[in-house]
Amino acid sequence: MKSTIEKLSPTRAKLTITVSPDELKPSITHAYGHIAEQINIPGFRKGKVPPPLVDQRVGKSAVLEHAVNEGLDGFYRAAVEEHKLRPLGRPAADIVEWPSDKDYSGDLLLAIEVDVRPEIELPKYDGVKLTVDAVDISDDEVAEELATLRSRFGTLVTVDRPAKSGDFAQIDLIATINGAEVDNASGISYEVGSGDLIEGIDEAIDSLTAGEITTFNSNLLGGDHEGETAEITVTIIAVKERELPPADDDFAQIASEFDTIDELKDSLKVQVERSKVFGQGTQAREKLLEELLGLVEVPVPAAIIEDEVHRHLEGENRLEDDEHRAEVAEASEKTFRQQILLDTIAEAEKVQVSQDELTQYLIQGASQYGMDPSEFVQALSGNGQIPSMVAEVARNKALAIVLGKAKVVDSNGKKVDLAEFTAVNTDPADETAADTTESTDAAADVPESADAEAAEAKPKKKAAPKKAAAKK
Repeated sequence: MKSTIEKLSPTRAKLTITVSPDELKPSITHAYGHIAEQINIPGFRKGKVPPPLVDQRVGKSAVLEHAVNEGLDGFYRAAVEEHKLRPLGRPAADIVEWPSDKDYSGDLLLAIEVDVRPEIELPKYDGVKLTVDAVDISDDEVAEELATLRSRFGTLVTVDRPAKSGDFAQIDLIATINGAEVDNASGISYEVGSGDLIEGIDEAIDSLTAGEITTFNSNLLGGDHEGETAEITVTIIAVKERELPPADDDFAQIASEFDTIDELKDSLKVQVERSKVFGQGTQAREKLLEELLGLVEVPVPAAIIEDEVHRHLEGENRLEDDEHRAEVAEASEKTFRQQILLDTIAEAEKVQVSQDELTQYLIQGASQYGMDPSEFVQALSGNGQIPSMVAEVARNKALAIVLGKAKVVDSNGKKVDLAEFTAVNTDPADETAADTTESTDAAADVPESADAEAAEAKPKKKAAPKKAAAKK
C-alpha cells in the first residue's frame, strides 16, 4: 500500500492511499465469506456458497463494495501510522477510483481528510512569574470554623416563639390540585431558610409559631404530578433552635484530640490557612495557563468545535440559542487550546501515568458522580473513555511540572510554597507507568468528545455505486 500526505491547514490533513489488487485481495476473500453467510442457495450450507454462485446472486460490484467498506478502516489506520498522524474526530473518506468490478483488477484509490492535532512551539516556561492573593486569616474566620464544629455537636431544643432562619421547624405538608389531595408528608424536620425542600416554603413559614397553618402555591418536584402547580398546606408542629455547646476546654476534648480550646482554635487556624493555600494553588494554575496561552498560538479546528457545540446544545435542547452557542463555542475553543498545550508539554517532559495515578483519578471521578468506582470504570470502558482519562491525568501532571518551575509570590511579595501542587512522579522506569503517547495523540477531546473517537474512528464513506464509477 502506498500513501502520501498533504497538509491542508495546521489542523487538517489529506491522505491519498493507493491499494493494489494483491493488497485488496484479503478483503475480497472476506467479503465472499461474509456474503455467503447471508444468502441461501439450495444444496449449499450457509457460508459454503462458492464465489461464482455469490457473483451470480449479488454481483461482483456488491462484493467489491463490501470488500472496500470492510478494508477501508485498516487502510486508513496503516496510513495514519506510516505518517505518524495524530487524528482528531472522525475522518471523511472519498473513493476516488475503484478496481474493476469484472475481475477486481486495478488499484483502489482513496482520499481521506481528517482533522489532526496541531503542532505548536512551546514557549519558555522556566521561571514564569505569577502573583496570587495573599493569605490573610482573620479571627472571624477561625470563629466561623469553630461555630461550624460546635453546630455538629449541637442539640435541638423546642422554643415557644415564631420560627426564623436557622431554626428547625417540624411540619406536616399536604399538596392539593383543584381541591384534590395529590401528596402529603408528616413530621418533617426542616431547616428554615435552607431552601432545600420546596420553592416558597421559607417565606411561607417564616415568623409562624407552633400550631399555625398557612398555604402557598408551588410547583411539585416529583411524583405523578411533577412540574404541576399545587396548593401546599403547611402545619407547624413545633419550632426548634440549635443549642450549641459552650466553646470551652470540655468541648475541645469532646470534639477533637486537643485538651484545650486554645489548642483547638490554633488547629482550626491551620485548617483555614491550608484551605487558603489550596486556593492560592488553584489561582496559580489558572494564571499559569492564561500566561502560557498568551505566549503560544494554538490553531483550532473549526469542525471539531462545531461538533462539540452541537452536541452540547442538542443535549440541552437549545440548538437555536445563538447567544448560548457563542458561549459554548468560546469555552470549547479555550478548553481545546489548553489541552493541546498541556499535551505538548506532557510529551516534552516525558510524562507517564502510573496505574495507581489513574486508579486514584477514577476513584475521585466516581465520587463526584456518586457512583461505585467499579461501575464508573465499566461505564467509561464501555464508552471508550479510559484513554481520555489517562490523557487528563497526564495533563494535570504536566501543569504541575510547569507550576513547579514558576516563581509564585503573593500580593505582598512573599514567596508562596506550592510544593503540594507540584510534586509529581515522572520516573520513566516506573514499572506501573503507562505510555501516554496514544492517549495524548488523540487527546484533544474538546471538553468531552474526540479523545477515544480519534483512535477508533472509521472514515465516513461515500456510498459506493452499483457499478464502479471510475475504473482504471
